[in-house]
Amino acid sequence: MAAGATAMIQSEPLETVRLAHIRIFPIKSLPAVSLDETALCPNGALRNDRRWALIDGEGKFVNAKRTAQIHLLEAAFSPDLDAVTLSVSGRPHETYSLHGDRSGLAGYLSAFFGFAVRVIEQPAGGFPDDTEAPGPTLISTATLETVARWFPGLSLENVRQRFRTNLEFTTSAPFWEDRLYGRAGSAVEFRVGEVLLSGTNPCQRCVVPTRDPATGEIFPRFTPEFLRQRESSLPAWAELSRFNHFYRLAVNTRGVDCPTSARIRLADELVVSE
Repeated sequence: MAAGATAMIQSEPLETVRLAHIRIFPIKSLPAVSLDETALCPNGALRNDRRWALIDGEGKFVNAKRTAQIHLLEAAFSPDLDAVTLSVSGRPHETYSLHGDRSGLAGYLSAFFGFAVRVIEQPAGGFPDDTEAPGPTLISTATLETVARWFPGLSLENVRQRFRTNLEFTTSAPFWEDRLYGRAGSAVEFRVGEVLLSGTNPCQRCVVPTRDPATGEIFPRFTPEFLRQRESSLPAWAELSRFNHFYRLAVNTRGVDCPTSARIRLADELVVSE
């Protein structure tokens, strides 16, 4: 298939797949907010997803890839995302504005990490992990349930928090989302609610899923066990050429048609373009 072409799914009829969860992460690497509906930014990212980020004095991100300490931070956001309430186990809760003067928030975080931290904002698209495919990440509940079974003692919710995916769909089979990308240079277009997205690649994972989302503690041999299980359970519809390794889960996307008025809502159907 020529580079830039749109891959087509022309095999068996696909089941009805509906959106079960919408999550955004207002501050990069901090906990999620669940929504009933949302819209996309012009770059295809979910509105307010990773809108704020933490940086050090050299302008480098302070995130979970860099430090496990960040997992100890508990965060709750006001409904309008005007403020965040932070706490660490055993310490009082502190509420800070996310707009205007953020010096109080920066002071709290600097004291927590032990070095100077600033809070920066990008309302128009946020700070996505994948700048080439900044759209929402997708996964199915069945996939997360399957991964939880690979690791005794981990619950569905714990695995959900480890992989930090934006859109979660109901499907009868795990890894259904592996249908939503093709060979390198191609894309699979699909519609969710009022927006058109294209699946680009299976998401390469980092150190974050290996850690407990509340404590930062590493799960023993998480990565080798994940690699073994993912390879052995890769579905026939997955494009094998996209797996230079098997530490990949969920699908990265780009926005194709992203008018700011278009909405994504819970129970919206995912329809793959023919």
